[in-house]
Amino acid sequence: MTYQIDPKHSGVHFQVRHMTIAFVKGEFGNITGTVEFDPANPEASSVDVTIPIDSLYTRDAARDGHVKSADILNAEAHPTITFKSTKVSKAGSGYTVVGNMTLKGHTGEVTLNVSAVSDEITDPWSLSRRGATASVKINRADFGMGWNAPIGGGVMLTPIPAALRRWLFVASRKEPTMA
Repeated sequence: MTYQIDPKHSGVHFQVRHMTIAFVKGEFGNITGTVEFDPANPEASSVDVTIPIDSLYTRDAARDGHVKSADILNAEAHPTITFKSTKVSKAGSGYTVVGNMTLKGHTGEVTLNVSAVSDEITDPWSLSRRGATASVKINRADFGMGWNAPIGGGVMLTPIPAALRRWLFVASRKEPTMA
C-alpha cells in the first residue's frame, strides 16, 4: 500500500545539548513524502521523505535563524533534508529502515529504528491512515555540521541542529472506489 505523508499531522522532532547544561528541543514540520508499506512483506516496503529546513521551530526566532544560517544548516543553499530508504526489515516488534539521508549537501547512510506502526484505520473522510514513530542517531560532523560541535565530532541523537530524535509520520491513502 502506498501512503502519502500528511504534513499537517507529521513532524521530525529533535533534542540538542546546549552548552553542555541543558537541552534545546525543536521540530521540523511540513514534511512530505511517500511510504510504501506491506506488513506481510516488509522487505518490499520503502520510505521517501522531504523535510523543509524553513519549517524549523525551536521556540526562539533568533536561534531558528542562526540554525538555518550557513553556520549550521545553510538553508539558502540546501533548503531540504531528504531520506530515501534502501532496505526495510522487521526488527522485533518494529522495523529497521536503512537509507540515504542528504543534509546540507552531504549524503550518508543512516538507520531509522521504527518502534511503532499503528494499525490501519479509516478516517471520517474515507482515507486509510497509519502512524509510525522512528528514531535515528547521527554524527552531525558527517553531514558538514561542525560548528560548535563537542570534542570528538559530536555524536548526537537524531539529525539536525545536532540531531533528529523522533520522526512521526501520519500517512494516508485513498481507498479505491468500487464501480
